[in-house]
Amino acid sequence: MELSLLMRLRIAAAAATGVVLIGILAWPLATSPEPLSVVRAGDISIGGAITLVVLAFLTGLLAYFVSWPHGREIGILAVPSGLTIWAVRSGSMTSLMQQYPSIEQRQAVFAAFKWDSAFWLVLVAAGFIGVLLGQKILSSPGKPVKQKRSNSKPAQYLSAIIALVGSVFIAQFCIKMLAQDVSLPDSRLGSIMAQPSVGQIVFAVFVSFGVAAFIVKKFLDVSYIWPAIATVLLTIFAVSNYARQDVLQYFVQERPSAFFVNSVISILPVQIVALGTLGSIAGYWMAIRYNYWRKHEIK
Repeated sequence: MELSLLMRLRIAAAAATGVVLIGILAWPLATSPEPLSVVRAGDISIGGAITLVVLAFLTGLLAYFVSWPHGREIGILAVPSGLTIWAVRSGSMTSLMQQYPSIEQRQAVFAAFKWDSAFWLVLVAAGFIGVLLGQKILSSPGKPVKQKRSNSKPAQYLSAIIALVGSVFIAQFCIKMLAQDVSLPDSRLGSIMAQPSVGQIVFAVFVSFGVAAFIVKKFLDVSYIWPAIATVLLTIFAVSNYARQDVLQYFVQERPSAFFVNSVISILPVQIVALGTLGSIAGYWMAIRYNYWRKHEIK
């Protein structure tokens, strides 16, 4: 079940669509001209936010046509691929903490970050809606749609809830293990972690959500949608637990700006959503490939 060259080209074309339209052309909407500026949803104007939502929709629509006839499966990669460019180009959480050194300023930063990831997921969702529109435009009106037999509604809801909660905890555990930098012992918190590099963040978030999506697909047979939604919940969970007032007060008084109580809290919401969504999609298809391999190769 290897990917053909043509399929790889379709995937590359869909990703390139998002990279060009979102990652490059829309970059001025996402950041200020100041060096080391951090990509934050709160810094985007209302007009800019509306423009980005519309652009994300069009990106998904175009990506569907670019990757046709597999646009439904591949086109969703476009918008998170574009956001990944922002995630890599953005300044770090450390530079933001240096810019806002007081306890009041940091509280405001993390309070905004708690919901920042929701906006980035809206952009991903807008791209997905564009993909669905493309599918509707090119669908054959006389062709019957195969209906897959599903479990009862309560079972579906339970699977979705377990997938969401499980994805949050699996991703958090894996990110903590993979996004490693200098660690120092701390008498109050046990240990503290220095800001991971961009490369570590990219690897850790992508792989962590890939593992989460693989597991929930393998054992719950659910879509990558739930691990993708869990990217928002992870940010909310991390801020609620690792950016409490007492913790921030301690770091302001005792520790340098480059250190955090947990590596998850040192990762920007745009990085978690962009890379987490791509990882979720990859993990989902890896689970399908694994199931296929188990069914057809091992006999």
